[in-house]
Amino acid sequence: MTHLELVQELIATAVAAGADAADAVLVAGSSVSVQRRLGETEHVERAEGRDLGLRVFVGRKSAIVSSSAIDPAGFRRLAERAVDMARVVPDDPYAALAETAAIGAAPDPGPLDLEDATEQDVAALTARAAAAEEAALAVKGITNSEGAEAGHGRTEVVLATSAGFAGRILRSSFSVSASAVAGSGTSMQRDYDYHATVHLADLDDPALIGRRAAERAVARLNPERPKTAKLPVVYDPRVAGGLIGHLAGAINGASIARGTSFLKDKLGERVFAPGIFVHDDPLRVRGLRSKPWDGEGTPTRPQAVIADGVLTTWLLDSRSARQLGLTSTGHAARGTSGPPGPAPTNLYLAAGTMTPTELMADIKLGLYVTELIGMGVNQVTGDYSRGAAGFMIRDGAIAEPVAEITIAGHLNEMFRHLTPANDLVFRRGTDAPTLRVEGMTMAGS
Repeated sequence: MTHLELVQELIATAVAAGADAADAVLVAGSSVSVQRRLGETEHVERAEGRDLGLRVFVGRKSAIVSSSAIDPAGFRRLAERAVDMARVVPDDPYAALAETAAIGAAPDPGPLDLEDATEQDVAALTARAAAAEEAALAVKGITNSEGAEAGHGRTEVVLATSAGFAGRILRSSFSVSASAVAGSGTSMQRDYDYHATVHLADLDDPALIGRRAAERAVARLNPERPKTAKLPVVYDPRVAGGLIGHLAGAINGASIARGTSFLKDKLGERVFAPGIFVHDDPLRVRGLRSKPWDGEGTPTRPQAVIADGVLTTWLLDSRSARQLGLTSTGHAARGTSGPPGPAPTNLYLAAGTMTPTELMADIKLGLYVTELIGMGVNQVTGDYSRGAAGFMIRDGAIAEPVAEITIAGHLNEMFRHLTPANDLVFRRGTDAPTLRVEGMTMAGS
């Protein structure tokens, strides 16, 4: 039986066992990775697995069971256990299959080009990791290596519901990373670089990954601890996406329904400066989080969650949508052992018009952040405080490295005083260009 036939049989078994409705998700994957350090292979890992999750509804009651043993002979027992569990839990007035799910044939994932059939054996991955580390060690000032890693994987996700939805997505992944150490003794500094793609052809040259990691580590040597000041903060693209991640958490439908977001009363209001756009694009070709339907079978679509600075929507699955009297936006995400919940896909802040150099040109004294530490963000109040490291900006140019500092502000004010550069590149699930935020507090010496 195919995986799709397996989940459809499980759903039929659940209905026969007394469920009024049911859905099931199966996730199957395989991966191989190689870690190298100082010219030696330290670790080779192969993994394969299949997990199955069944959700049943009995009236307004629901329950979820999961299993890694996918055997049709055990489906009856699994379904009966789920139905028995559902019958004894309290009613949930918002529990149901998604009314917005596609019925019949699911939207085709083919146009998204999410599968690269290229096979990567241990030898190929070893060569890629070795190339990254060798390039890092060749950079002057590098004294040690924390290693390099290369990986390859393939994942299949199958979802079906008793209402008639049936869909299957195949996705491949390729990755390479390196971490280098510069200096010695208590003056050592480390930094890293990595890249992950859906297709091998899109993956960065491993030597480039290693060299960037090394150059970043060397640039951080002998950091100072600057004096406390209020100044503009410029976020490097590899950390700038974190600000957009905080936005995603604040407009998550589950948080809005609970009233635990600092943006809970801001729908339809200006949250960013005019001209700022934040998009969620689940249909990006070869996107890391692309998918034609969400974890409940609802078709996905690109959306501007921030349009010209205005908050236009929440991120909703069917349950949070019912709580708010709205309609799912196709943002349900799920695993095999828990219920769906809202989550973004390929989220990004659109590029501005200035180069990073132009963005910093008028800054007499500022901070350029390349690393953030800790999770000091309160999603209820919007208070923001995080450990940071990076470089001072003096007279519009990046200057000496700094460390052991904290940057603080309030996300409402930070969003309103944010300016993007024009260097947006899609490298992660959440992306942003270089960002400048005015009036933040840097706590140092």
